[in-house]
Amino acid sequence: MKKLSFIILLTFFSMSMLADDSIDVKKPSLFDKLYEIVKEFSRVDKKYIEPQHYNYTVMLQNTNTYESYTLRNKEGQEIVLSPEPSVKIGPYVGWRWLVLGYTIDVSHLFESHHKQDWDISLYSNQVGIDLFYRKTGNDYKVRRAYLGDNISTDNLRNVPFGGFNASIKGFNLYYILNHKRFSYPAAFNQSTCQKISCGSPLVGIGYTKHSLSIDAEKLYGLIESRLGYDSSKLNMDSSLVAAKVNYTDFSVSGGYAYNWVFAKNWVAAASLSLAIGHKRSTGDMEHDGFRLRDFSFRNFNLDGVGRFGMVWNNTRWYAGWSAILHSYSYRKSQFSTNSVFGSLNIYFGYNFGNR
Repeated sequence: MKKLSFIILLTFFSMSMLADDSIDVKKPSLFDKLYEIVKEFSRVDKKYIEPQHYNYTVMLQNTNTYESYTLRNKEGQEIVLSPEPSVKIGPYVGWRWLVLGYTIDVSHLFESHHKQDWDISLYSNQVGIDLFYRKTGNDYKVRRAYLGDNISTDNLRNVPFGGFNASIKGFNLYYILNHKRFSYPAAFNQSTCQKISCGSPLVGIGYTKHSLSIDAEKLYGLIESRLGYDSSKLNMDSSLVAAKVNYTDFSVSGGYAYNWVFAKNWVAAASLSLAIGHKRSTGDMEHDGFRLRDFSFRNFNLDGVGRFGMVWNNTRWYAGWSAILHSYSYRKSQFSTNSVFGSLNIYFGYNFGNR
């Protein structure tokens, strides 16, 4: 049975499109004052940024998602797990700031993988937000493993492993300081056009909630069957093979973004934000009937978000690609993990309906 996935992508086609400069306001009311605030909120320097001129858009988009987890214990033993990338394709239609899409996961048409994921991105000239939720399916594979200096793990590479589960949900909120001359929407939702190369510092906050677990018995069985080792003689620390960890991450970030206009109607964009994340975690680890409950801690770690893209946009037609990559780390003396996930979008679209 075909597996279909819905993606709703909400973007700010620029709040200024809500404004109508022809209104003659004689006696400002509360609504008029709020209206002026909205206009000022999205006002741009037209020497640097070309505003949106259309009300409607249609677009075809291909979305490719990726994720990876690296698990490591205090002995240096390490396992890297990731599923096959998901490939989705579908049409989108939009009116001003609202864009709705319907996509098909063509990489899992005839498979039951139980994977859930959605992303919502909101962009305006001054602020942006990324909302995301991901829950793993049962299609993880061992990409790399290190169990000791004299142990070859080549036979574990790209072997399916169904004993891992993980989920992540949260948001990143950021503020663009040089928003009158630098346009995030020009690079990531094609609603404006950057006319002159420009950059801007970014500041933001974020929140994520992570959960992961790995089944020891399944991992031991996989090692014994693929490597021919008696897993009890490998001295594998229980924090690696039987970890159940849940943690929340509150972060404050700073970074920089730049739009390079290298030819007429073209822009290449890149931004990087580094965040100091405060982690609070609880977990269980079981081994030989002994359970450690006290696995709580408060800590700070470095996280990161990168955004990259290239767009051709003549205001009527547009095409390009954009990518976003998230990295989160969590460390304790017994156990550490690094999770990376992101998506690559390739799109082609048309604007119509003059404002």
